[in-house]
Amino acid sequence: MLLRTMLLTKPVSIALAGALLLLSAPAAKAEWPGILEAKEIAEEGFIYGLPIVMNYAVMYAYAVDPDSGQFKAPFNQIKNEARVFTYKDTAVVTPNSDTPYSFLWMDLRAEPLVLSVPAVEKDRYYAVQLEDGNTFNYGYIGSRATGNEAGDYMVVGPDWQGETPPGIKKVFRSSTQFSLAGYRTQLFGPDDIDNVKKVQAGYKVQPLSAYLKQPAPPPAPKIDFPKIDKDLVKSNFFEYLDFALQFAPPGEDEKDIRAKLAEIGVGAGKRFDFHELPLGHRLEIALGMKEGDKKVDEYIATYPKTINGWKLSSWFGDRAFFNGNWLLRAGGAKAGIYGNDAVEATYPLTRSDGDGQTLDGSKANYTLTFAKGEYPPVNAFWSVTMYDGKTQLLIKNPINRYLINSPMLPNLKKNPDGSLTLYVQKDSPGAEKESNWLPAPDGPIYLVMRLYWPKTEAPSILPPGEGTWQPPGIKRMAQ
Repeated sequence: MLLRTMLLTKPVSIALAGALLLLSAPAAKAEWPGILEAKEIAEEGFIYGLPIVMNYAVMYAYAVDPDSGQFKAPFNQIKNEARVFTYKDTAVVTPNSDTPYSFLWMDLRAEPLVLSVPAVEKDRYYAVQLEDGNTFNYGYIGSRATGNEAGDYMVVGPDWQGETPPGIKKVFRSSTQFSLAGYRTQLFGPDDIDNVKKVQAGYKVQPLSAYLKQPAPPPAPKIDFPKIDKDLVKSNFFEYLDFALQFAPPGEDEKDIRAKLAEIGVGAGKRFDFHELPLGHRLEIALGMKEGDKKVDEYIATYPKTINGWKLSSWFGDRAFFNGNWLLRAGGAKAGIYGNDAVEATYPLTRSDGDGQTLDGSKANYTLTFAKGEYPPVNAFWSVTMYDGKTQLLIKNPINRYLINSPMLPNLKKNPDGSLTLYVQKDSPGAEKESNWLPAPDGPIYLVMRLYWPKTEAPSILPPGEGTWQPPGIKRMAQ
């Protein structure tokens, strides 16, 4: 989901600036900031708020609206997906199709939740990523972080005060009242799905009161969640941000931007309504949003290091990782919301071949070759996933293959020298090579490499962009 904004297509001229003054003056409130300041607040507020609004849109589709077409389960219930994602899954951009997901959207207002995980066989990777409404990754349960043993873990809201009960291995604190637990369970192949189902059946959640066998506290108040879709976001962006912020007490790093947003009527105890603003104010807000969106796109293009055409960077982490860098947070969300910390999974991304030319399945065929013994260095597994370059969604294709990953290696054909070549193109490369075919769209290509639990010793991709292992460049094939 790419949340696009309202749309002035040219910079503000001196004449337009004057018009804005005239349009704003008659109905403007005394506390409304000046033209340039209001635009700058809207720009900064858009960058700050983009991940929060994107997250709200996914939460609404997955946990609030049963008619969304993407609904998973109500709050505080786990939804296990005993399948990998396909082109039909459209609520989240750049979805992973390596691991069947389980989703738990948590409402932590009334009391904490206890998440229980089963013992998982040692060679199967799994991870439970805890991500709050600020899109901070505030904790992990799983193979890398806590091991594959069974255990009970407690997730608490931002204001919870209490003691840790016996039997709880660790307490995780969300910075927002609503939060997501995203479970990834490794699938070794189609015939392994029943084993994945057994692991998923062991994922449990219960309120703290039930875990302690005590009476439940009073339920949290019912909420009227505002409907959201990509069209409504264009004009109602700050309404959604306004709504979401009431469940997110500000951290020290947020106080400055929250104070600025309050100047345009966004924040606790306020009700922002874009359509009620004077025309001049609407133009200021719209222009600021457009400029903010442009800055995010530019940051995505320039922040990562480029190695052999692949862009490498650390996009995701906890509050301390971002340290108030809202542009970094927005860039990560727009590039692929809900990404992992680099130590959990690292994501080389590319829209270009090794020579810097744009990848386009309608214009060329490509190859990606790993030299013998130089596969991505991981403790778990790796994959290369194909997306439509325009939507960043998985693409429909004749063999229903969305990725090639390391569990598939036994069925892939090696070259005489032991290297492995993948064929990246829209049409089959022929029966001899089809085992190594990664179907491409008939247009722009977006490729994501995933290294799950990357190795820290050399050769390693860590730190991203500075590691001793580098992804090989994609080569354009002669026509």
